[in-house]
Amino acid sequence: MGAGRRFDIAHSPALDQVPHGFFGAGQGGAHQFGFGGPGSPAAIATLRAEAAEALLPRARIVAPHQTHSTTVLTVTEPWPDAPTGRPEGDALVTREPGLALAIVTADCAPVLFADREAGVIGAAHAGWRGAQGGICENTVAAMEALGAERTRIAAAIGPTIAQASYEVDAPLRSQFTAMDEPHFAPAPLREGKERWLFDLPGYIAARLRAAGLARVDALALDTFALASRYHSYRRSMQRGGPDYGRQIALVALV
Repeated sequence: MGAGRRFDIAHSPALDQVPHGFFGAGQGGAHQFGFGGPGSPAAIATLRAEAAEALLPRARIVAPHQTHSTTVLTVTEPWPDAPTGRPEGDALVTREPGLALAIVTADCAPVLFADREAGVIGAAHAGWRGAQGGICENTVAAMEALGAERTRIAAAIGPTIAQASYEVDAPLRSQFTAMDEPHFAPAPLREGKERWLFDLPGYIAARLRAAGLARVDALALDTFALASRYHSYRRSMQRGGPDYGRQIALVALV
């Protein structure tokens, strides 16, 4: 690990005894983990490798090229962690020790999974579109294909934009059904148009429980509000920033 690098890492009790962590930006946004964000690719690659080392010594980071899809990749061996050439997908599963599955986010939900008894882990990137399309359920199914059982799978939802910070408009609201109404709260009219506040982590947690997971933990860390700790796409756009950073979530098997 490089020169005493210190990371801001949040953990979930749902994944106790499984190497995992939700890595924040640190004070002043010092840590930016996404190849699409500010910083040189070489420096970002080094930072990502150091985060994996902090999680589990000698772990190899494995991260997809995320596209807001519902595609899950089953990992049997690592690939180069580079800005280009990584397989496209928005979730990873493995039963191979020493691999640190990685997801980067900046308001979307990082979701980490583990069935300790089966020795199977997963990581998913879930924005509203991916969550609605079934990225988390697809991750559970891919873990089952490796020998996991959904009743044993624990899931942790990391730092995500919270309902109080996530105002949405009618076109987005119309993508959901009446069954999803509990996850929307009325917001004040703006520009004479209806608005709602959407509970993305609550929506994901409800879907995971409906899929049969008994242990689902949401850390309740708002990426938008916690500006000194997390990057936020929405906050950056509201401030007119030219780009925005990403945090990283990692899970591994010993």
